[in-house]
Amino acid sequence: MRRLRSRTAPASRSVTALTSRTATSAALAAALALLAGCTNLEGLQSEGRARDVDAPLVLWPGYSPAPPSRNENPAVLVPVPGVPRIPGGSMAAAKPLAVLDADIAAQGRTPPAPSAVRPPALHDLTADGEPDLLMAVNLGPRTSELRVYAVRKTVVTRILVLRGVLAGVELAAGHLAVREPTKDPRYVSVTDYVWDGHEMDLWNLTLDDARTPQTPQAVGGSP
Repeated sequence: MRRLRSRTAPASRSVTALTSRTATSAALAAALALLAGCTNLEGLQSEGRARDVDAPLVLWPGYSPAPPSRNENPAVLVPVPGVPRIPGGSMAAAKPLAVLDADIAAQGRTPPAPSAVRPPALHDLTADGEPDLLMAVNLGPRTSELRVYAVRKTVVTRILVLRGVLAGVELAAGHLAVREPTKDPRYVSVTDYVWDGHEMDLWNLTLDDARTPQTPQAVGGSP
C-alpha cells in the first residue's frame, strides 16, 4: 500500500501542473484576442472626426495698396552722376568714397563722414565675372544703410539700397543675404537678394536663429 501511494503521488502532481499550464495558456490567448480587437492590422487607432478648419476672415477685401514708386523700389537701377565711366567693367577701378558721396549727394543728402563708412567690399553679384562694390554707412548706433554698385555699359550704377538694422550682411552662392533682428531676440529675419539678369531680385524671406556676434571676415578685396 505505501508503494502504491508513492507511485500515484507524482502522477497527481503532473496532472495538476498540466491543468495549470493549460489554464494559463487559455488566459493569455483570451488577452491577445482582446488586444487584437482594439487595433487594426497596422496598429492605428481612430481618434474620431477631424476638427473643422475655418477659412480666415479677410478684413477690407476691397483695399489693395498702390505698387511702389521708383523711389521706393530698393533694387531700381540708378546711374551715379559725376563719376568717371569704367570701360573695363570692374568696380575695383572706382574710388569707393567718391562713388558713395556722389550717389548720396544726387539724392539731395549730405554725404556721410568717412568715419561712418564701413570698409568697402568687392564681390561679383551680377555674375558677369567682374567685382561689384558694396558699401555700408552707419547712420546711427542702430541704423545702417547698404548700397551696392555695378558697372552697366561702362556706367557706374547703383543696383540696390537698403536701410535698416543690419544684424549681418552675408554673401553665398551669388546671393546677398541681409539679416535683421525681430521682436523675438532668438530669431532674425533673413532677406535674400539675387541678380536675375536685370536687377537684384528679392529671392527669399526666412527666419533664422540669432547668432552671437563674431569677428567679421573680409569678403573680396578693397581698392
